[in-house]
Amino acid sequence: YGSFEDLEAATLDDVRAFHRDYYGPNNAVLALAGDISPEEGFALAQKYFGDIPARPVPPAPDFSEGLNTREKHVVQADKLAQVPAVAIAWKMPGRGSPDQPAMAVLGALLANGDASRLYQGLVKGRELALNVDSLYGLTSEWEYNGPTLYTVFALYKPDADAHAIVRAVDEEIARIVSEGVDDATLARTRTALLADWYNGLEFFLSRADALAKLQLMWGDAGVVNRIPGWIEAVTAADVQRAARTYLTRDNDFFVPLSVRVQKARRVKADLFISIHADAWIKPSARGS
Repeated sequence: YGSFEDLEAATLDDVRAFHRDYYGPNNAVLALAGDISPEEGFALAQKYFGDIPARPVPPAPDFSEGLNTREKHVVQADKLAQVPAVAIAWKMPGRGSPDQPAMAVLGALLANGDASRLYQGLVKGRELALNVDSLYGLTSEWEYNGPTLYTVFALYKPDADAHAIVRAVDEEIARIVSEGVDDATLARTRTALLADWYNGLEFFLSRADALAKLQLMWGDAGVVNRIPGWIEAVTAADVQRAARTYLTRDNDFFVPLSVRVQKARRVKADLFISIHADAWIKPSARGS
């Protein structure tokens, strides 16, 4: 998760050192889910991993950073793209922030499913986009540590314009900031987000994965049982505040994907991923 230049420049010694420093048992979380007792789980962990010695782990660097102070706009060209697309990303509040649940509900309101504001407004209503979707970094709205992004992306018709998509997204956000969210819509959004959370825990492998991530990120797997309460506690005022604070033009990355390669400034194919990674590995390089 970064640039190909860094990967290609890595030596075998670099890879060995990285594995030595970060892949020790004292820097890992093992999660077991299923018909097993804690005693049986600890016995199995000891049997299969107990003879692996602990290793020193380098201190974690401080990746904290504030919100952006100006919009960033980069064009990416893709010879294989069949239709143009645009991605708009905003920095999220820090993990554990009081605004994190509000941003989760706001993100669901904007882009989760066919009933979302952006789908109804851009796909069904104005017919500018072919689809709208969203993501939080490479994980979820609950499973990140350090700066990450809430990203909305849309495929759009070749006769449409990326800037028109961005303007339409801004208008939908402005409506939330100025008008708020009615009680019925807020309740429906919270219910859908709760259903997604519980559905994601239903399969035992997914449950084990979620528990391991929460233990790793939060230092407490018990967060799995507190997230539903955080969702239910989000108010319309919380959603409004989150939109006003985080979904601003100064805090966003705007990345159009062009299918007309010969007319676009050529940017390497991993650009969008690099922007994402920048928030993690080079926070001082952006100056914002």
